Amino acid sequence: MKKQYKFIDLFAGIGGFHFAFHELGAECVFASEIDPHARKTYEHNLKTISPKLFRSNKFNDDILKIAYNDIDQEIPDFDILCAGFPCQPFSQAGFKRGFKEEKDSRGNMFFRIRDIIKVKKPKAIFLENVRHLLKHDDGQTFSIIRDIIDRELKYDFHYGIVKASDFGLPQHRPRLFMVGFRKEDKYETPFEHPKKLPLKMTMSDIFGGECNKKIGYTLRVGGRGSGLSDRRNWDSYLVNNEHLRITSKEGLVMQGFPANFQFPVSETQAMKQLGNSVAVNAIRAYGSQIINRLNTEIKGDVKSDCYIAKKNKLQAVV
Repeated sequence: MKKQYKFIDLFAGIGGFHFAFHELGAECVFASEIDPHARKTYEHNLKTISPKLFRSNKFNDDILKIAYNDIDQEIPDFDILCAGFPCQPFSQAGFKRGFKEEKDSRGNMFFRIRDIIKVKKPKAIFLENVRHLLKHDDGQTFSIIRDIIDRELKYDFHYGIVKASDFGLPQHRPRLFMVGFRKEDKYETPFEHPKKLPLKMTMSDIFGGECNKKIGYTLRVGGRGSGLSDRRNWDSYLVNNEHLRITSKEGLVMQGFPANFQFPVSETQAMKQLGNSVAVNAIRAYGSQIINRLNTEIKGDVKSDCYIAKKNKLQAVV
């Protein structure tokens, strides 16, 4: 019988990571989201899926309220850390200091992720951000993130630019995915980036018309991005030479959320939340690869001819 893995959902938004990992059979034991409107949507749609999370009062409203010395007590043990962490620390126009900011400021939520990893030592981590994080400050910001994960926290490091359209969704939405596994653990197989999937639908299917392929291929950014954001500022689509505004219902399809997903907030808030959300299909594809590898862990001192040691070697697909 395969293990049911436990995960935490940091900067949870409206639950893209949660839905993806729930579909893979994993259990969410802790979540955190500061925006009150996103929290309302998250709880409305996930309370029936993960009732224990809410009954145990593990839906945190501000991850910085948990002091470093209280992390171990406040956050239950888990196997996989998931975080689509905020873009602001890397993307404000004219912002040159990057990680030179104080480590406890809201400009550096990555350091809170680092604290949690350091204390809880999960088997795997899965981070998401905008693709231009790779090039911010001539690559220095990404280099610091990579070095902290690889050298300080001792996780092997894999990354790639991932498009939602590569996993069956009708928008490009390129994102930077980062995956890590504890170096002390041994596995029979290396981590492999998932294979691309064919499109299941196009924007023409959603709108019932011919779409202009040159514009409108990602949802409009909400509050998480600025200078580094690569989300196109389109909230309408050109169909039969007429601009049609994307609705939240159509946005849910574009992002891969389940058909029964509901927004208990205004349409304006719903579109903002969708602009900040992750593409569920892409998260699920990578989550499946993470869990598949965890299932091949070699226990004790047993050696395997299939085991491929790649310590300190950075794996990338861009």
